[in-house]
Amino acid sequence: MIFRLLGPLTVTGAAGAVGAPKVRALLARLLLDAGRTVPVERLVDGLYGDEPPAGVQGALQAQVSRLRRALPPGVTVEFSPGGYRLAVADPAADVDVLRFEALAREGARAAAAGDPGRAAALLREGLGLWRGAALADVRDAPFAAGQAARLDALRLDAVEEWAAAELAAGGDPAVLVREVERAVRAQPLRERLRGLQMRALGAAGRQAEALAVFEEVRAALAEELGADPSPELSAVHLEVLRGGAAAPERTCPPLPAPLTDFVGRERERERLAALVTAARLVTLVGPGGAGKTRLALEVGAGLPGEVRFVDLGAVTGGSGAAYGGSGLVAGEVAEAFAAALGVRGAARLEAALAGRPVLLIADNCEHVVAETAVLVRRLLAACPGLRVLTTSREALGITGESLLPLGALEPGAAQELFVRRAAAVRPGFTGHARVAELCAGLDGLPLAVELAAARLRTLSVEELADGLGERFELLSRGDRTAPERHRTLRAVVEWSWSLLEPGERELAARLSVFRGGATAETVARVCGADGATLASLVEKSLVEVRDDGRHRMLETIRAYAAERLPHDDPAPAAHLAHYRDLAEAADPELRGAAQLEWLARLDAEDANLRAALRRAAPEDGLRLVAALSPYWWLRGLRGRVAAPVAELLGRVEPTAERGEEYALCVLAAGLREGEHVDRAAAFLRARTAPLRQPYTAFLWSTSVGPLEGLRLGDDPWSRALGLVGRAHLTTVPAEAEALLTEALAGFRALGERWGTATALEGLAAHARDPLPLLAEALELFECLGVAEDVVDLLLRRATLHETSGNPSSAATDRARAHETSRRAGLQEP
Repeated sequence: MIFRLLGPLTVTGAAGAVGAPKVRALLARLLLDAGRTVPVERLVDGLYGDEPPAGVQGALQAQVSRLRRALPPGVTVEFSPGGYRLAVADPAADVDVLRFEALAREGARAAAAGDPGRAAALLREGLGLWRGAALADVRDAPFAAGQAARLDALRLDAVEEWAAAELAAGGDPAVLVREVERAVRAQPLRERLRGLQMRALGAAGRQAEALAVFEEVRAALAEELGADPSPELSAVHLEVLRGGAAAPERTCPPLPAPLTDFVGRERERERLAALVTAARLVTLVGPGGAGKTRLALEVGAGLPGEVRFVDLGAVTGGSGAAYGGSGLVAGEVAEAFAAALGVRGAARLEAALAGRPVLLIADNCEHVVAETAVLVRRLLAACPGLRVLTTSREALGITGESLLPLGALEPGAAQELFVRRAAAVRPGFTGHARVAELCAGLDGLPLAVELAAARLRTLSVEELADGLGERFELLSRGDRTAPERHRTLRAVVEWSWSLLEPGERELAARLSVFRGGATAETVARVCGADGATLASLVEKSLVEVRDDGRHRMLETIRAYAAERLPHDDPAPAAHLAHYRDLAEAADPELRGAAQLEWLARLDAEDANLRAALRRAAPEDGLRLVAALSPYWWLRGLRGRVAAPVAELLGRVEPTAERGEEYALCVLAAGLREGEHVDRAAAFLRARTAPLRQPYTAFLWSTSVGPLEGLRLGDDPWSRALGLVGRAHLTTVPAEAEALLTEALAGFRALGERWGTATALEGLAAHARDPLPLLAEALELFECLGVAEDVVDLLLRRATLHETSGNPSSAATDRARAHETSRRAGLQEP
């Protein structure tokens, strides 16, 4: 044994004393995960807590350097992008904590297999490694309290298992009494321990003392907890009265009690309760941090009958490599089920469940999904009264399994959760204008929302919302008592990532180039992915499939995956090329009968198109802006794209060859005057060829002002638009009406709605009864979603209603105009 933590920290063969407190704490933290990489964020959190000093990364590196100099030969601290790793030859042999944990597991398995003598020997050896309190001289470190409590609990469990094995093997009663009484002094109300004390006293012929122990416990439970002894302890009392010494059964732990109130999920709660009542196997599946455990416990607590909780998170299954099944891991899974049921040994599971109507909640199955599936299938087949509810990031894959996917909270519920948790750390907090934005940016994931609310101790809502681009650093402080995979936002995603195969990780990283999701066909084209790998990511809750068939990552998962995309990966370039081609294919279709269909396609890809624009080099960026300008106009999205277009404009070297595209950039950036506008106007005036983008003349004239000399193309849409322009310039009403009538016919022939509505709007000014024309134009603008034109027509029609003495219709139109403006974010008319 080289390293000892079960008492004062000692290192055998060290080059020098490991004396500095921070260095000793660092060593202790690395030893707890010896042989495994510990992320830097976790080390910082464990060593410095909630208030790390400035330059903490440098401070950590300095401590690592000091530790390396003090370590014995053959032991090193390795660094990788994932963090630091203490490399030792055999962690389970060289570190007393890991050796103790291994011996405790082996002893429990031996007891379950009906070999109490071997179990007692293994557990005795493990307990003999303890020389005092665990982590005794590093307990001031933030990580130490939680780890010491965990180890103390494991030690007490091992004492109980050892005592039970010694009793079954006929060990020395005097030794038993002495060791158990030592443990009882620390935990006088632990009923299994007191039951073992009574059995040991009975085996030593001291029945009167054993009965006195029961009376002492009964009085203490009544006084301190207002409770009676458990059925298990009462059974031991009865055995002692009868003079027997039957082997003890484990006590059944109750469902974990929640520490906070339950928020949202009303529909999911009702649906899950119905499923659990109707089906024998239900799996609550979803990404990490979605609140699967909490929902399962909430539903389980409200159901009649016996409900038991199986926490598989502590099972050491480990990685996706274990999915093929492991006898060792399978034994640990079965032991966890046995412990939850109060059954002494996994071999007795089926007998204990025969004819017993019980619901088992098996939590955190994803890393042992294969082993859990095998055990659950066997138990369900053998035990008709059994029902099982599992929580996992992946389905068990058993015939008859009912799935309930769990994703984001509804926006209102997410905001309520944030406000409630925030009020706990900042009394008096009742909300903020940016809470909705913050919760949406966190995907409505309950764990992320709660982590963000906890940061209100030191940050404002504005700082949280503005900092979402660095979400993993921002939300790096969580509940110290929670499992490590749930303490920080990064840890939640890292746990899911660790369960992926290499090919799945590669595809997940490439999927990060998409914003707003993509179809499976597009994913295959951009990422070079096969359908099976993509389906596997869906099954493991890294990717969700929406009702429209699009595959999408939650933004938190996407951000983590983006960090792991190599700089030279071809996916970003393929993404840009795909969406540039899509925009250019859509452009002419927006001026024809398929206009609505293509608008819908661009709507679905809006986030991807903007992402492509942000990563585009100037040449591709100009092409994108030229192709998308009609779409942005028709959908009223110019305000949304102004910032990335302005950024592109700052990188463009304007030339006459790309003068038209440059002018469209100026318009999309929202510029109406200044150097860029003057330069773009000069390019347009100097142009002798027809415009490449038919919308250029219209957009320039409506945004900046008419510009003479622009030549439209000879295609039918451009000819019709030219007729509208001429109609607006003529001062002869009859000529204007004729030009608009001809333009209307041209647009109708194309099946193009925007031009048709524009021509109808113009003709209404010359009609005796303009209302029917305005009504048709309004309907077309509404189906296109052109909010500005809808508002203008409603106000124009309201004025006509007022003139004709119809105030009720006028008021209705004005109210609709105001509501349309509000929804579209326009200035009040």
